[in-house]
Amino acid sequence: MPLWLLVVVKSAFLLFVVVTTFAYAMLAERKVLAWMQLRPGPNRVGPWGLLQPAADAAKMLFKEDLTPATADPLMYRFAPWLSMITAMAVFAVIPFSESDAGLWSIGDVNAGILVIFALTSLGIYGISLAGWSSGSKYPLLGSLRSTAQMISYELAMTLSVVGVLILAGTTSLVGIVHAQNKLWFVVPQLAGFLIFIVTAVAETNRAPFDLVEAETELVGGFHTEYSGLRFGLFFIAEYLNMITVACITTLLFFGGWNPPFGLAIVPGIFWFVLKAGFVLFIYIWLRATLPRLRYDRLMAFGWKVLLPLATLNLMATAAIVAWTG
Repeated sequence: MPLWLLVVVKSAFLLFVVVTTFAYAMLAERKVLAWMQLRPGPNRVGPWGLLQPAADAAKMLFKEDLTPATADPLMYRFAPWLSMITAMAVFAVIPFSESDAGLWSIGDVNAGILVIFALTSLGIYGISLAGWSSGSKYPLLGSLRSTAQMISYELAMTLSVVGVLILAGTTSLVGIVHAQNKLWFVVPQLAGFLIFIVTAVAETNRAPFDLVEAETELVGGFHTEYSGLRFGLFFIAEYLNMITVACITTLLFFGGWNPPFGLAIVPGIFWFVLKAGFVLFIYIWLRATLPRLRYDRLMAFGWKVLLPLATLNLMATAAIVAWTG
């Protein structure tokens, strides 16, 4: 099979898997939230509510798509696609498992973690353009909040990952997983892991850091003026970013597809999915239990707490590696 055709087939299959995962991650979140809050949750469409994602998708497709008269028509239509495309592009370089047949990924990039950070950083442009091009004050305020929040928390996130790169000695995601064959990096980098999780929740605009969509202050935030399919694209991008964070956390801190306790009889892809699912459960758990932060406290926590802690963790890791060298 020609290389280009193999890449196309892999991309189409991965796109199908990712979109299906998004749909049922959304359903799983609603089910888990209902379980935590003593409610039944979605259970009307299909057996046990399993067809609820299909019903939601159909409803979104047939909703009227409105464009404000004051909006910039080109940027207004382009912004949601930019957010979703950048969210999907990340999966091209994520290795999900390794077997005798080769690597379960579209491409193995030497600087995989750097490529992921470069692609995910472009997602902020989709939110910024959506807020600015809507021609309304509330979306503009929401997009400005998101920009400031992402810049603030990306610094601490990057520093928390550098400690892992020092221990692994490589920026390749496959190399980082191989470096954890004996010991997962969540043990020596527990502080880095906690900082990464907190900053990742803030980066994906999820509760308790969902200040860009605070309905009591900004109506709906940056997507207030969006409806129909374009609103759905922002919704898809948010969940895809959650899945991306779950995959990256699994690769950097939980040993990727490496089995725990030497249980190599089970395929590596099973362990990868299980670990990523655990990270997604943490996302849902935080949403169900923590109240939304006030915006000034959100910014102060990022700059005055997380950034110094991430810097100290990086310095300590570098000193220990140099000392034991």
